[in-house]
Amino acid sequence: MSLSVLRTADAWWVLASGGAARIDTAATTTGELLADRAAIVAAAGSSDLVAVESLSLVSPVTAPCRVVAQMTNFVSHVEDSGMDPKTVPLTFFRKSSGSISGPHDDVVRPAHVRLLDYEVEIGLVFGREMAVGTEITAENLADYIAGLVVTNDVSARDVQLPKTQFYEAKSYPTFTPVGPALVLLDADELKRFVDLRLRLWVNGEVRQDMTVADMIYRPVQTLRELTRFQRMDAGDLLLTGTPVGTAISAPPKPVQFIANLLPPAVKWKLFFQGQAKNSKYLKDGDTVEASIATDDGAIDLGRQRTVVRYAR
Repeated sequence: MSLSVLRTADAWWVLASGGAARIDTAATTTGELLADRAAIVAAAGSSDLVAVESLSLVSPVTAPCRVVAQMTNFVSHVEDSGMDPKTVPLTFFRKSSGSISGPHDDVVRPAHVRLLDYEVEIGLVFGREMAVGTEITAENLADYIAGLVVTNDVSARDVQLPKTQFYEAKSYPTFTPVGPALVLLDADELKRFVDLRLRLWVNGEVRQDMTVADMIYRPVQTLRELTRFQRMDAGDLLLTGTPVGTAISAPPKPVQFIANLLPPAVKWKLFFQGQAKNSKYLKDGDTVEASIATDDGAIDLGRQRTVVRYAR
C-alpha cells in the first residue's frame, strides 16, 4: 500500500484518512527519512491529524542531492522535436539540486531569459545506494526506487539551444518544482508505472496529457544504463522525460534543412525571432499546474501549482 509523505520547513508528515500525521523522526534529509521507514508506517496509523490545507508544503526531496534527467524519452515528444523514436538514444543530463523548489513556490524567470518552458515529468526517488555496476532487474527495481514525485523540468530555451548544453538552462533556482508528495510504492504498485498519466495545465488550459505507455526507455532499462557510470544514493532524484505539449516545437523539415546551411549566429537569430511569436512560452503571472496519477486513482502523486514571476 502506498504511503504519501509530505514535508514542511520543520517536519515530515504522512497522509492518513482525513488529514496528515506528523512523523516522529529526527531525519532532516530525504535519504535519512527513507531509512526510518518504521516511523513513517507508525505515523500512517495515527489519529492525531491536521488538515493538509493548513500545511505550507516544501519539496519532499531535500537538497543537496544528485538530480539526473533523461532527454527526449517519450515517442510523442521525440516526434515533435523532429527526430525518429526508433533511433533516439538513451541519454542523460544533470541539473543542479539548487534548482529544487516546493510544489507551490513561484517559478522565477531570470531577467536575461526570454523563452521559459515547462515539462511535467515523473521523478524517481532512490531509497538506497545504487553503486556503479549494480545489476538492475525488474525483480529488484523496487529495492532501489523508494517512490515517485511530480516534477516540472523548467527550461530556458534561449539559453539551452545556442549553448547546446542543458545544465545552465535547467538549473536556475526554482527550475525544478517537486511534490507535493513523495509517494512510497511497494514492488507490486511500482509495476503500475506504465499506467501513470502525466498532465500539465497553464492557466487552466491542458498543455500535456499522456500516459507512460508513450515512454521509450522505462526505469529498468534506464537504470541499467545509468549504473554503468553514475552512482545514486538514497534521496537522489531521476527525472524520466516529458510527453508532447511543451511550448517549443521543431520547425518543419524543409525549414530545418535550410537553417542548417546558415551560419550558427544567423540560424539562431532567425529561430528565436520565430519563437518570440509563440504564445505558449510562460509569461509573468501564468499559473502552471501539474499532476501524475493512474486513471483509476489507485496511485496519485498529487498536484502542484506554481506561479511564474519575472525577475526585474
